[in-house]
Amino acid sequence: MSKHERWNTLLELLAASGKLEVEEAATALDVSAATIRRDLDELAEQQLLVRTRGGAVAHGVSYELPLRYKSTRHAPEKRRIAEAVADLVAPGEVVGLNGGTTTTEVARALALRFASGRAEAPGAAVPTGPALTVVTNALNIAGELAVRPQIKIVTTGGVARPQTYELVGPLTVGVLNEVVLDVVVLGVDGVDPELGVMAHQEDEASISRLFAERASRVVVVTDSSKMGRRAFARICGLDRIDLLVTDTGIAPETVEQLTEAGVKVLTV
Repeated sequence: MSKHERWNTLLELLAASGKLEVEEAATALDVSAATIRRDLDELAEQQLLVRTRGGAVAHGVSYELPLRYKSTRHAPEKRRIAEAVADLVAPGEVVGLNGGTTTTEVARALALRFASGRAEAPGAAVPTGPALTVVTNALNIAGELAVRPQIKIVTTGGVARPQTYELVGPLTVGVLNEVVLDVVVLGVDGVDPELGVMAHQEDEASISRLFAERASRVVVVTDSSKMGRRAFARICGLDRIDLLVTDTGIAPETVEQLTEAGVKVLTV
């Protein structure tokens, strides 16, 4: 197991219980206690946890894994989801993307699809303007797409959250209130057949809700592990969602519930 994998596992264990003992972690990861102590010390230096005598505790009461340590979870599923979504976007459309690991994969898939300009049929007239316009409140997505000359990237203002690289607050709201989106692709932390889609943080949920209000089509992207899971802040109900793209691990009864609620489900 590499250091990155150990750190990812340690942070996931910490997120689950709020605290971690060295010996317990060493047994779970099948490494020496000395290795765990070094890992915890280094993670503490990055302010990802607080060291205690014999272990570590999470920062605050609402612990959330930073984006860079969530990116390896369900990675193949997220890539398949992203490729399927990219194929649904038409040339010239305005696409909204909130932050998250799955929407980051969507951004990469869009960049590849439109790498040589517009994805037009052979012999079609060459139109003017960008191949695609992307509006995002995620700094990492903006950074990746800013170097793609065929894609117009629009970023919102706002205050950056270090865990997810998302911009939130009144400045973000001000920009989103002035744009119109053809489609928004939303990453979420939970999907409940009764409550709809949710996020861990209320400020991120409110921005995602505004994204949905500004879009003609709303696409939710999430791996099947988040199905039936609830999070703290509600984004919107299922009646606002047009399409949910997930992996084949979703339970058939969940697909049935979502379909009955009017949500089209695409599994990849």
